[in-house]
Amino acid sequence: MSATQPDTITIFDTTLRDGEQSPGCSMNSAEKLEIAKSLVELGVDVIEAGFPIASPDDFEAVRTIAREFGNRTVICGLARCRKEDIDRAWEALKEAEKCRIHVFLATSPIHREFKLKMAEDQILKSTVEMVKYTRDLMCSRSDITTPNLEFSPEDAARTELDFLCQVVEKAIDAGATTVNIPDTVGYATPLHFKHCIEYLKANVSNINKAVISTHCHNDLGLAVANSLAGVEAGARQVECTINGLGERAGNAALEEIVMAIRTRGDFYGVKTNINTPKLFPISRLVSRITGMTVQRNKAIVGQNAFAHEAGIHQHGMLQNRATYEIMKPDDVGYVGSNLVLGKHSGRHAFRDRVKSLGFELETAVFEKVFQEFITLCDKKKDVYDSDIIALIESHIGEKSDVTDRWKLISVQTFAGANAIPTATVELQCEGDPQPKRDAATGDGPLDAIFLAMKRITGVAGTLRNFQVRSVTGGEDAQGESFVEILVNDKAYHGKGISTDIIQASAEAYLKALNRAMSDKQPTKRVLAQHD
Repeated sequence: MSATQPDTITIFDTTLRDGEQSPGCSMNSAEKLEIAKSLVELGVDVIEAGFPIASPDDFEAVRTIAREFGNRTVICGLARCRKEDIDRAWEALKEAEKCRIHVFLATSPIHREFKLKMAEDQILKSTVEMVKYTRDLMCSRSDITTPNLEFSPEDAARTELDFLCQVVEKAIDAGATTVNIPDTVGYATPLHFKHCIEYLKANVSNINKAVISTHCHNDLGLAVANSLAGVEAGARQVECTINGLGERAGNAALEEIVMAIRTRGDFYGVKTNINTPKLFPISRLVSRITGMTVQRNKAIVGQNAFAHEAGIHQHGMLQNRATYEIMKPDDVGYVGSNLVLGKHSGRHAFRDRVKSLGFELETAVFEKVFQEFITLCDKKKDVYDSDIIALIESHIGEKSDVTDRWKLISVQTFAGANAIPTATVELQCEGDPQPKRDAATGDGPLDAIFLAMKRITGVAGTLRNFQVRSVTGGEDAQGESFVEILVNDKAYHGKGISTDIIQASAEAYLKALNRAMSDKQPTKRVLAQHD
């Protein structure tokens, strides 16, 4: 590869497809559209928007994203090697100027024997037939002569190399322009995966007619290392997700892949089209929407990623930041605990600060956030960037298709040593002028609040996860509460923020209940194993 003109790695984001398969991470159409918009602004080359045949909701989400953003970046839909899957994917994608269909079929011995019950020759035949079918279907659109078509031999990392070469060669002959090599169960090691890519490059006669892609899972914590090993070996597309979301232990984290390539450009000799200052904001967005909190010590986007506590480190940083930082916080759009405005700050100064933090707010939302900021200034001695972001994020997405049927009017609790925890809750139901009030006792004040809310709303949710964290440091810090509940075996989550963690927890639980009530007819999804 040339040092002066490095190859560009195609970044294929599958947050909306594979990332959504993380337990409890299902998203509605409005939320998917919001993430898709941010992915376009991030500079992602391909967005795998979903699995259209999985459910009517998935189909509509893919079609909406294709219509909205298909003229700016490639929108992709997943399909099994079945005509009905491929037809459904094409129906969702066909209006997009830039579109891709991604078909897959398992190839490893264990999948052939126990899942598919197909012999090698049957796998080869199905691959050729379905890739050709996809190619011909896409060519039915007059402006498409060479379809953007991806094929994945599922569980490629555990497939015999000679058979893998046969499948890949026939898929390319049939019309695949990208061949993805998935480590479906996170079994590979970097040397193993690198050898796999090198073997394909050396033994597939037509490999130069297609882009080699990687799709690595993180079961052994090696997804990013394996993906980068694939890049070393010649792969020129990497499939990844924001925050490493995905089935089981997740996928290769987009932000880690991109910053490794950028920071160690001297070693990899490649580049990406990613607008890296957008990494931290989109990480927070995906965390907020999915309810999956980013661990504090997470590389690139964790709260501690640019924190230095050891005295020797702090001394070195004061002399030269490069002593302990290989990246600048600004490179990834990191927002720390910078002291910002006060209660006497005007709307103009506050709006400028909001814009500098990367947010564009509609007038109505801006006014709500500004008023909450003024109120917060009365409660807190110091207000930080992180406080402002938390306020903004509590209002982003208010126009989504989740209706807040119930709103919290008031909550009061009584608890203490040798006392029976009691809570009194008052809620307002949409369309009902008379608020509803109830009281309950519980194992603690929060348990009592949740029980009272169950009685008022009539929704019996089982608490599955509950977390509270401080947004910034200090005794007067805002508390951010995360709640996940199960209703009819389906997970719903909510977040709340306040300097009072009791109120924040009540808001979070009520948001989860509202999500459950707005999802009156949950649709069964096709749960197929894939790459």
